[in-house]
Amino acid sequence: MTIGVRLYTATEEHDFRFNQVHREDGGRIRYRRVCQVCGEEVAYADIAKGYELDDGRVVVMEAEDFDKLPISTDHAIDVLEFVPVEEIDPIYFQKTYYLEPDKAATRPYVLLRTALERSGQLAVVKITIRQRETLAMLRARDELLVMHTMLWPDEVRKPDFEFLDSEVEVRPQELKMAASLVDSMAGSFDPGDFTDDYTVAMRKVIEAKAEGAELPDRPEVEAGEVIDLMTALERSVEQAKSARGGVSAGRKPVARKSGSGSSGKASGAGSRKAPAKKKAKPA
Repeated sequence: MTIGVRLYTATEEHDFRFNQVHREDGGRIRYRRVCQVCGEEVAYADIAKGYELDDGRVVVMEAEDFDKLPISTDHAIDVLEFVPVEEIDPIYFQKTYYLEPDKAATRPYVLLRTALERSGQLAVVKITIRQRETLAMLRARDELLVMHTMLWPDEVRKPDFEFLDSEVEVRPQELKMAASLVDSMAGSFDPGDFTDDYTVAMRKVIEAKAEGAELPDRPEVEAGEVIDLMTALERSVEQAKSARGGVSAGRKPVARKSGSGSSGKASGAGSRKAPAKKKAKPA
């Protein structure tokens, strides 16, 4: 089963892209393209793609070589199978696209979208994007088909951490307290409840520097005391209950206006209304 479609990127990152500039006059820093073999500067028109083999030889690939790849290069989606949502681990997801059907493919597009919507299943597909075949997943969303490109299994790294080989003892009272924390903070996810504090703060700093104004003060963060896991969980549960107006675990959660996590290392309590913080990526 194939459906002709056009792809449109569904997401965009609100990040700040900084250029390397000369500190004295703000001029952009440019780099010369120099060949490491002959030492001469190379014009852009004379640059090709090369792949270095294990023995050191370099295979130069021309544009016509990519056109001869023995795979389909059209924008048709090849549906392979339909699977339940819970069978696909999100770790495989890569990039998201909105799909618009070609004029002749509108009927099968709507048919597939409706079938996925009613069955609650996902379609596993193959598609070629920029001359590269990729695995992907289709799902129905807001009258459209949305496609998530996926990594191949051998592209997902296997975790190798020392603690995985050790036996960590979890005491029953700790597990009970952790479960109580989860229950006390249970709710419904609404992405509109969260904001990107980093982007807002960075924009304020850039605008202040552009106008020659005084930079905004950085909020002070008090160093927290070192406490054990049970104490941190107990504080978190109490703060979560307090933020909900004293609702006990197990009752239907209500919206919270404010809340904060404890200062301990294992603290996890907080309000859903609290702004989302971007986590630093590990090197």
